[in-house]
Amino acid sequence: MKRITIYDVAKEADVSLATVSRVINGSEVVREDTRIKVQEAIEKLGYKPNAIAQGLALQKTTTIAIVMPEASFFYTGGIINGLLDTAKIYKYNIMLHSTSAGINEMNDVIESIIKSRVDGVVIFNDKLNREELNTLNHYNVPIVVIGNKMSDDTIGSVYIDYATLAYEYACECIAAGKSDISLVEDRKNPSMINQIREGLERAFEEHGMKFDKFIRIPKEYRSSYVFLTDYYKDHRPSKVIITYRDSQAIAVLNASKEAGFTIPQDAELVCVLDSKYNAMQRPQISAFKIPDYDMGAMSMRLLTKMLHDEDEVLNKEMELSYVYIPRQTTLQ
Repeated sequence: MKRITIYDVAKEADVSLATVSRVINGSEVVREDTRIKVQEAIEKLGYKPNAIAQGLALQKTTTIAIVMPEASFFYTGGIINGLLDTAKIYKYNIMLHSTSAGINEMNDVIESIIKSRVDGVVIFNDKLNREELNTLNHYNVPIVVIGNKMSDDTIGSVYIDYATLAYEYACECIAAGKSDISLVEDRKNPSMINQIREGLERAFEEHGMKFDKFIRIPKEYRSSYVFLTDYYKDHRPSKVIITYRDSQAIAVLNASKEAGFTIPQDAELVCVLDSKYNAMQRPQISAFKIPDYDMGAMSMRLLTKMLHDEDEVLNKEMELSYVYIPRQTTLQ
């Protein structure tokens, strides 16, 4: 059986495709007699509107592209759920793109996005640079970036201020007499680590000290655990150790224990990004609760405002808060 299309409806009603699409979208600029004629054609042919047809009048596809890094799917699950739930409310379809390491691949994804004529893009990618964003900007595609603070005419962002998070936590530690703080490098999340490091450096500088315990993971090591196992053979852990992800926090926990150190007595451990695995460890790992679902929902809401040119889009940089959750790896 032949599938009925918007072209068939337009031919039956003897109107343009744009007129059919306006009727489908409930536009008020269509004359009543024309609206009735199109609706009668739809009922006669049994046509069921699809998302692309609904967007033709405004040259829209009602589709939003989401770009997520492969390596962070576990951490972006909540963000994606927030995006999907909110997109459903506003009747947008979602086209998900995943990326791995490499700028060329990101450029390929951007080219694919442009060719697919999406209405807008939500990007969560720690390695994304301004030049790549400008590629999308050149085509006047509204973009919301998750994680990095940036904005201009067609770019908005939803983010956590990791620099302030680290600054405030370091100030509390220093005030409590714990200025021996180290930060473990995370090669998969360089932007977040740079923000955390910036916050630590600012806290130390304000207290007349210099932060100099950034633990780099050499390229020859494929995992943090393997490196830290060697590292703690020759280095005593700092009084406070900060990691970004749970896997690195667990690596610190095991490597320091194997080297004969006890957490939290010899060294306190804090993971910036909380997960269910932090609570499963023994001892349980202290962390910061990040509102990942809200990040996704607010990103989608911001994008819809930008797409519809709502007057209330006064601030395209939306900062979310966080909550510190002390557990067994820090002294209460």
